[in-house]
Amino acid sequence: MQHQFILRTHHVITLVLCVSASDDFDWTKNEKTSFYYGTFPTGFSWGVGSSAYQTEGAWNIDGKGASIWDSFAHRKGKIFLNDTGDSSCEGYYKFKDDVTLMKDMKLNHYRFSISWPRILPSGLKSEHINEKGIKYYDDLINLLLDNKITPVVTLYHWDLPQILQEKYGGWQNVSMVNYFNDFANLCFERFGNRVRNWITFNNPWSIAVEGYETGEHAPGLKLKGTGAYRAAHHIIKAHAKVWHTYDTQWRSKQKGLVGISLTADWGEPVDVSNQRDIEAAERYIQFYMGWFATPIFSGDYPQVMKDYVGRKSGQQGLGASRLPVFSPQEKSYIRGTCDFLGLGHFTTRYVTQKNYPSGVGDSYFADRDLAELVDPQWPDPGSEWLYSVPWGFRRLLNFVKSQYGNPMIYVTENGVSEKMLCTDLCDDWRMQYFKDYINEMLKAIKDGVNIKGYTAWSLLDNFEWDEGYSERFGLFYVDFRNKNKPRYPKASVQYYKRIISSNGFPNQREVESWKRKAVETCSSSNQLLAAAARKSQGGQEHAGMQRAWPVHDEV
Repeated sequence: MQHQFILRTHHVITLVLCVSASDDFDWTKNEKTSFYYGTFPTGFSWGVGSSAYQTEGAWNIDGKGASIWDSFAHRKGKIFLNDTGDSSCEGYYKFKDDVTLMKDMKLNHYRFSISWPRILPSGLKSEHINEKGIKYYDDLINLLLDNKITPVVTLYHWDLPQILQEKYGGWQNVSMVNYFNDFANLCFERFGNRVRNWITFNNPWSIAVEGYETGEHAPGLKLKGTGAYRAAHHIIKAHAKVWHTYDTQWRSKQKGLVGISLTADWGEPVDVSNQRDIEAAERYIQFYMGWFATPIFSGDYPQVMKDYVGRKSGQQGLGASRLPVFSPQEKSYIRGTCDFLGLGHFTTRYVTQKNYPSGVGDSYFADRDLAELVDPQWPDPGSEWLYSVPWGFRRLLNFVKSQYGNPMIYVTENGVSEKMLCTDLCDDWRMQYFKDYINEMLKAIKDGVNIKGYTAWSLLDNFEWDEGYSERFGLFYVDFRNKNKPRYPKASVQYYKRIISSNGFPNQREVESWKRKAVETCSSSNQLLAAAARKSQGGQEHAGMQRAWPVHDEV
């Protein structure tokens, strides 16, 4: 039986009208229970993820236009070691090898993104459609389906056509709503007969805050206190418009679903007996996930955002809030535009109240009046922000259930990086992270949370935005020193494969053997990689490494 990422197409799709809060979340009850042995519901969908700019390379090949990330990465000093995604994993050329890797892992779905400037180089559907770009995604989608892997397509994973940034100011301009809708409509038209699962935006928090507030990400603007809110306002409108376009023009024919993927860390009160800490933790979540989820589920921004940004704006002598306002018509248009909620999650913070005086200036971060802390005992695999705190995942999933009326959830990103020069492929900490986080997700399903699928991030080591290639999330190691970008399986490939084949954690004895078996397989990969490194240092081309090295160890 082929798993489906979403509802099977012959099912009648009923839209759950999303309500604001079915019951209150209990902040004082944090159950940190022992490991739970059990399996996921039948039909639960297992997958991996990637994105276009991070993996495809071929940045100016076959008629592709420049994206804001192409331009941003080409500016010296913006990316660690001045790395770029110009060639990245060469996924544009190696997608057949990569689908072979996915098939071997027995994945049910693959989440990837379509590069807007690859199919519309000027950003505008009315000007030029790049058929070579269309063909690339056609070939990828068809190959996935041939291998019984469900394609899950993200329409916007941060790579806005550069020309739209230059001409209009990108997401600062409301005209992006219609341009993005035209692009999405083209994707529905060309791919929607085979793609049933659409995600409008990946992590709009990051697009808005890091792109238009801090400037750490493309397009690199620092419009403090206003830029992030304006970008988010237009992104929410664009999401709603695309959902309505699909609903009115395509749903009856194509029987698909349209959602959004919101990334959220969990915020836990430093002191659960302190009401101000609880309020600060809730504010942290509302300024993070609720900023986008509450309009989509309920029609308007979280009240706490309106209160805090409004008050700070008043203290700064502004005549109106820096947080934009939805009209009554917009509220009803945006409300309920969710067939499912995609949820990306990586880590947790402790949160406490902290008052920022109005004199510190306009800032999204100061607007929240809180401080984020970490526990020094939390495992830290090497990335400065990503600590392993599995129980926070269950807390977040239960919060979503209580806050938004238990919507259908797909975990669209979850994983852990390493930040080491070491090339050891026996990634113990990643196996432990997947084991613990996936188990907390299983507990959340037991709690009644409506989770239908899980996407490990990511298939390959890839271009990790402003960190360049210094941070590796991949299940497969990519040798970026070799122009052929060979893939080597880390131990976590075998480990995740066993979770998939068992559909969870059947019993203690079996689960305890997985890590040992996975580590046995990675030693041979380590030897191959070391041999390739020695040859490349000797200036020789390693012909035997030109294609992907798939795993053939059967469970």
